[in-house]
Amino acid sequence: MSQVLPDKEGTVSEEAQDGQGATRPGAPAEPVKRIEGRTPTQLALARLRQDRVAVASFIFIVLLVLVAVFAPLIVSLLGHPPNDTSMYEQTTNEFGAPKGPNFSIQFWFGADQFGRDLFSRVIYGARVSLIVGIVATGLALTIGVIVGMLAGFYRGWIDTLLSRIMDILLSIPFLLLALALVSVFTPSLWIIILVISFITWTYIARIIRGQVLSLREKEFVEASRSLGASNLRIIFRDIFPNLTAPIIIYASLVIPANILTEAYLSFLGLGVPPPTATWGQMLADSNDYYQVAWWMVVFPGMALLLTTLAFNLLGDGLRDAFDPRGNQTSGRL
Repeated sequence: MSQVLPDKEGTVSEEAQDGQGATRPGAPAEPVKRIEGRTPTQLALARLRQDRVAVASFIFIVLLVLVAVFAPLIVSLLGHPPNDTSMYEQTTNEFGAPKGPNFSIQFWFGADQFGRDLFSRVIYGARVSLIVGIVATGLALTIGVIVGMLAGFYRGWIDTLLSRIMDILLSIPFLLLALALVSVFTPSLWIIILVISFITWTYIARIIRGQVLSLREKEFVEASRSLGASNLRIIFRDIFPNLTAPIIIYASLVIPANILTEAYLSFLGLGVPPPTATWGQMLADSNDYYQVAWWMVVFPGMALLLTTLAFNLLGDGLRDAFDPRGNQTSGRL
């Protein structure tokens, strides 16, 4: 048997192991290998790549974005614009009820009550949902991050004023406030985006304020202040980079909520006005036909379900990746 020969760092060399590679009893354990030279963001991305559910959700979202961007090209290949009713005679029966999926005339998802291609309308509906979800979330994040950083950093009367404004807006029921605002203005795509942004920024500001209240007391902030750094420099050079992770995580969770809000408003007739294709409007159109035309409910409903589910699962994966200690019992990684 070979003799135990510890190396200079006190770890066990190969001679400390028997012929099968197992360390003999009494030999000091080999230290855990540490990953050096990698930033926290790189470590988080490495953990995220191990989450198969999050990766699959990300791939689905990328494909959905590509389909929405190239929707005009895809629809032109099929030859069925989303608002075209020229094939009404072929896509409805003698009673005026829509016909189901027909691959011979490339109506893959069937037709609606006006003879319009449901596949083309679902694709164009993805454009509206993604635009509302991403743009409204971007505006809400901009307002919420600025307000949250100002309230959390300066505190005092600024914090009191901004916090009371947030309390007032948060006390109003979400959907009721959205309905009231949309009913005042003429519904359009940009009105919907502005209304949703106005409603959701308060939730983001609350989270950012709490983060800033904690960060402003850290040693690196005190060090910058002792070196004569201005408040703006401390906010944008020291504090803001530490808010990147919660901002990304919260954005991935707010986007599906905003997509659902747009669908609610369209379903109630207060969303983007027809004939623009939206998933909520398509579900509303199916109310009188769902018993004889299941495809009018299933396809836009599945598109809405899969999109919101993918964003939520990606948000869960991002949260687990950036804060692994908060989900030590998770079995997905």
